[in-house]
Amino acid sequence: MEPLRLIYRRFDGFERAFRRQAAAYQERQPEFRLRLEALDVPPLYRRMIAERGCLEPEHDLFLAVTDWLPELIRDRLVEPLDGFLAASPPAEWPDGWPPSLLGLQRDAQGRTWGVPYHDGPEVLIYRGDLFDDAGERDQFRRRHGRELAPPRTWAEFIEVARFFHRPDDGLHGCVVAAKPDGHNDVYDFLLHLWSRGGVFLDGRNRPAFASPEGEAALRYYLALIHDERVTQPEPWNDDSVAAGDFYASGRAAMMWNWVGFQAVADLPESPIAGRSRSTMLPAGDGPKGEAVSLIVYWVLTIPVGSRRKAEAWAFMRYLAGPTMDKETAMAGGSGVRLSTWNDPEVRRRFGGYDVMEEVHRRARTLPAIPEWPAINEVIDRMMGDVVRGRVPIPEALRRASAETEQILPGGG
Repeated sequence: MEPLRLIYRRFDGFERAFRRQAAAYQERQPEFRLRLEALDVPPLYRRMIAERGCLEPEHDLFLAVTDWLPELIRDRLVEPLDGFLAASPPAEWPDGWPPSLLGLQRDAQGRTWGVPYHDGPEVLIYRGDLFDDAGERDQFRRRHGRELAPPRTWAEFIEVARFFHRPDDGLHGCVVAAKPDGHNDVYDFLLHLWSRGGVFLDGRNRPAFASPEGEAALRYYLALIHDERVTQPEPWNDDSVAAGDFYASGRAAMMWNWVGFQAVADLPESPIAGRSRSTMLPAGDGPKGEAVSLIVYWVLTIPVGSRRKAEAWAFMRYLAGPTMDKETAMAGGSGVRLSTWNDPEVRRRFGGYDVMEEVHRRARTLPAIPEWPAINEVIDRMMGDVVRGRVPIPEALRRASAETEQILPGGG
């Protein structure tokens, strides 16, 4: 039998999970074969969406981030799944999943276009062993006049990062995924904007981020990297995966990133396995500050061009079951079912799941509009220009706001 072809974002946790899950499925279906293709985020979007790879017969399954779904749905690049779901739904569909992981893949008519595979949200991940160390606690108390604890505000985050930043000892205060790849750098801007009370799009769906809150968000980001210098070296070269790997190597005290990267730090090969904890992200400083997280997630979809849609659904349905969702978690991904979040073995092995439901309740999502990928590119360029010092912050915000205005319907 010809292999089923799956294309996905390059990440070791995904590859481990897909290979283990394919092997398990092959025990049921001996003739089954799976061919994997991994790309980084920008080329994956370009290949499957911008260049309309979803219309070609080369792939049967496409692991897509929810950012891209409005465009995928509008342009009918993936298959609606309602017929499959009605005829042979995954076990406990949809009640086995939290509502926060079921909305972004549905359109205004209630049709479903993807099944969750890997979850966020963004959390603060920190070295519990460092924060619990009596010597560190005593030194911090004498230096700052308060107890060492996970930072509750972004100002406290810098303070704690300064305290732990000891590059000569191989320890950095924090890790930042500042690579201009249209992924974490864009999400970082949104998180810092929202946490300071800022708004990205206003009630009329017009850009509102060229604001005092937007300036404060970028000033903080720039200061963390260039003025305070408490990050890993050259964070503009690291995407979310590289940042997660840097933290998992034991060379940083803190990181804000997707909760699944705590699982990476808890894998046996990590020198800090079992030493990390997760909690809610810090709040912005000032009267409008609040603790805000962001959630995007990865869903399995069936490209319209696939000639093996029934076989693709059968495998997708298998992956969505409780046993295989747990396998995603055990391989270093992030499970999406409530049963996985509450599984005793998963909780013993990997941190982060104990805060998952709380963080989901306080998480926001990206604008669910087909224009988002184009706007994403604008914010990505803005972040790259600011981080590398090519454009002053006020000018960068004005440019990005004007470009966003042109992209949105009725702009120009």
